[in-house]
Amino acid sequence: MGATDEDHRWLRHAVALAGRCPPSTTAFSVGAVVVDSAGTPLAEGFSREGNDPHVHAEEAALAKIGPDDPRLPGATVYSSLEPCAARRSRPRTCTQLILSAGVRRVVFAWREPTIFVDCDGAERLRAAGVSVVEVPELAESARAVNGHLLGPR
Repeated sequence: MGATDEDHRWLRHAVALAGRCPPSTTAFSVGAVVVDSAGTPLAEGFSREGNDPHVHAEEAALAKIGPDDPRLPGATVYSSLEPCAARRSRPRTCTQLILSAGVRRVVFAWREPTIFVDCDGAERLRAAGVSVVEVPELAESARAVNGHLLGPR
C-alpha cells in the first residue's frame, strides 16, 4: 500500500521538525511524529532534542509515550529519515525501539546514506512484520536539512 494524503501531511511535519535539530557534523537532523490510528498525534521529537547530543528523533518521540499505551500497535511512526538499524551512541537502535513499542507501521522520506553507518532499518522492520512505506518524493526536503553533511550536489 502506498502513501496516503495523511501520510504526506504527517511526513512533511516530521521533515519540518528536523529543521529544529541543533546542528551536528556527526549525526543527521531528523524529525519524527507518532500518530495513532485515528489520526491523533501522540508525540513528536527531533534529533538532539533537549540538548542530548545522542538522542534520535524516533527515540525522543517514543520516550514521550507510555510503553504500555494501547494505541501504539495501531500507530504510525513518521520519520524524515529511515529508522537506524546500527548505532554507535546508544545500545538500542530506533528500529529496535519501534519494534519494542509494538508499532506496526512506519513511513519515512529518505533512506539513510552510508555516511556514518550502513543502515537497513526498513528491511529489518519489514522482516519483523512492520508495514514500511517510503515516500521518495519528500526525500529532497529531508536531504536539504542535512546539506551540511552532504556537501554540494
